[in-house]
Amino acid sequence: MVNQEMVIMDRLTKEQRHKNMSHIRSKNTSIEVLLCKELRRRGYGYRKNFKELPGKPDIVLTKYKIAIFCDGEFFHGKDWSNQRERILKGSKPSV
Repeated sequence: MVNQEMVIMDRLTKEQRHKNMSHIRSKNTSIEVLLCKELRRRGYGYRKNFKELPGKPDIVLTKYKIAIFCDGEFFHGKDWSNQRERILKGSKPSV
């Protein structure tokens, strides 16, 4: 039998969450702009937001077959110092 109770996982209202998520940019983030400027300064040609590759990489150096994803701390690095031990222990549960 399926539990009919509704579990609320979010502390924000639907409108607040929508406002927050709408302000998260997916293109031309600060780290992406800095990296592009440095690549251009060093003479590398690149493509931005290359749709022909899976995952639509932020920057692609087609000549060298390199795809770069500029993932910010918001999704991938938040609280890394606090989460590191838990994540490492999860990959080796017997430790």
